[in-house]
Amino acid sequence: MARLVMKFGGTSVADLSRIRNVARHVKREVDAGNEVAVVVSAMAGATNQLVAWTREASPMHDAREYDAIVASGEQVTAGLLAIVLQSMGISARSWLGWQIPIRTDGAHGAARIAQIDSTILDERFAQGQVAVVAGFQGIGPDNRITTLGRGGSDTSAVALAAAVKAERCDIYTDVDGVYTTDPRVVSQARRLDRIAFEEMLELASLGAKVMQVRSVEMAMVHGVRTFVRSSFDDPDAPQNGAGGLPPGTLICGEEEIVEQQVVTGIAFTKDEAKITLRHVADKPGVAAAIFGPLAEANINVDMIIQNISEDGKFTDMTFTVTAADYDRAMQVVKEIEGMEIGAVQGSTDVVKVSVVGIGMRSHAGVAADAFRALAQKGINIQAITTSEIKVSILIDSAYTELAVRTLHSLYGLDKA
Repeated sequence: MARLVMKFGGTSVADLSRIRNVARHVKREVDAGNEVAVVVSAMAGATNQLVAWTREASPMHDAREYDAIVASGEQVTAGLLAIVLQSMGISARSWLGWQIPIRTDGAHGAARIAQIDSTILDERFAQGQVAVVAGFQGIGPDNRITTLGRGGSDTSAVALAAAVKAERCDIYTDVDGVYTTDPRVVSQARRLDRIAFEEMLELASLGAKVMQVRSVEMAMVHGVRTFVRSSFDDPDAPQNGAGGLPPGTLICGEEEIVEQQVVTGIAFTKDEAKITLRHVADKPGVAAAIFGPLAEANINVDMIIQNISEDGKFTDMTFTVTAADYDRAMQVVKEIEGMEIGAVQGSTDVVKVSVVGIGMRSHAGVAADAFRALAQKGINIQAITTSEIKVSILIDSAYTELAVRTLHSLYGLDKA
């Protein structure tokens, strides 16, 4: 017998038919003798509708009332799933965030979980009851409902798994695991049986859509083994995937991965923009004068490249921001006072492609191999950043698929 947290996203609970399918997944685990908590999202599209109504009511709305409204989507799903489970003869009840309670800070709309009291859930587990928990929500210091922001249900599930000391947190979604890259771009992409927390964190932050960064961070900090699998698999099918686990991908500590490849996956994100400042006077404080105002405007800067002129008097500086921040960043840079800039240039037709793998720590030449392979394909590299387990390059967006396929094959990630 094990204690499991099962999380189901919006597409998995989009209507009553799919909620019944979710209930069959839950029943399978209960029948196996496991103690189960289920975390659910709102039905697909429900949150967007609630947000739209809130904005229509008043563009300058109270953030506390916003949370009260949008949290209701998960409340409906939790109640419906509890009813379906009860109709199948399973003891179950729904729980809202404040009833457990899941305590958060007071940042309405983007709250962070501070503490979860698992006492009442532990008591219900002992009674054989399934807890159906509304994800995405908690209760703030002012006893008002709070919501956790984008990806909040994943974060709720991982935090709950840590609090109740679950053996595993199963994230059920519309894909059957984590792949070496996007299968829509590379048909030879293959599903990974296991991936380390650090690798998943890098992939999530670099464009992989399987899990949100916050939930992966929490899983890594608390050591919560997280299993990504498809909610559309037959609940009655044999649960005998690799390593005794069902089909899917286990996100776990590095020590659980016996044979680690040098490179685990290739990620890419098109949400990039490049800004270049030409002929800037090179003197102490220049970088602070440029990036300080950007930080004050809450604009995150990623890649940074600086080229000094031969006489050392001037520099060209290039950096990247998200495409959504591009216009604001251009405006901020142009309004910097006391800064002599020859020209400000920018473009949004760029993409960041990243090579990720914890095996890179102990293997030299990974980056050099990538640069060589891309050069042979005529792909020019505009910027580079590296870490212990990642190499990211900025290229023209027209070469995205060619670059991803080239690197995927280079590191032996294609299906046999």
